[in-house]
Amino acid sequence: MAQDEPKTVEQLNEEADIAADYLEGLLDIADYDGDIEMGIRNHRPAVQIVADDDEDIKNLIGHNGEVVDALQQLTRLAVQQKTGERSHLIVDVDGYLKRKRQHLRDLAMDAVDDVKDNGEPVDLEAMNSFERKVVHDMVREEGFKSRSHGEEPNRYVTVYPKSNGESDDEDGVDDDDAFDGDAVEDRTVEDRLDHDRMDDDGAVDGDAADGAAGSDRDDAAADDADDDTERAE
Repeated sequence: MAQDEPKTVEQLNEEADIAADYLEGLLDIADYDGDIEMGIRNHRPAVQIVADDDEDIKNLIGHNGEVVDALQQLTRLAVQQKTGERSHLIVDVDGYLKRKRQHLRDLAMDAVDDVKDNGEPVDLEAMNSFERKVVHDMVREEGFKSRSHGEEPNRYVTVYPKSNGESDDEDGVDDDDAFDGDAVEDRTVEDRLDHDRMDDDGAVDGDAADGAAGSDRDDAAADDADDDTERAE
């Protein structure tokens, strides 16, 4: 299949089914009780683990979402092994992605408020690429600019006042601050992964508002392109 050729609904459903079977097997091995919800949003398969036990949920999420990240990577590999094609599957646990995205947006707004009050740049804590992408998007929405600095894993975002007459394409938003090279699609999918049940047609029910919380996941395919952006300014 050509890289740019979109997958069919049948292929996406197949990926979701494979992912659900794989995750159910992992839950059985770990002796966790949980349901697997499946869906397709924006031409991307999405699965969510919903567990009743709070301790199980905590363990499945892990510190700063590390277990969710690992589950997603393992599940994508399991799907690829079965289909022979790379998967952009999204895995969530109990709405964690949505909650985390909101937390990141709150951090970004606090930084914007500080810049408004003081007129000076504000540095945020070190973040991975997805977290930085969420912050960049929020800062841009508020009419300010941001840029990433440093090297992984200590790369961080600085929020700046936006000069009068500065065009949006000079914002310095990092092209690398994405995962799988298409974080916009990932964001929209993750916005809909929450506690709500799935539609009968396989779509994920839930909060459709753009900008809900998401996770950070660093993907090996994310390009480190913000340096090129800065040189172009």
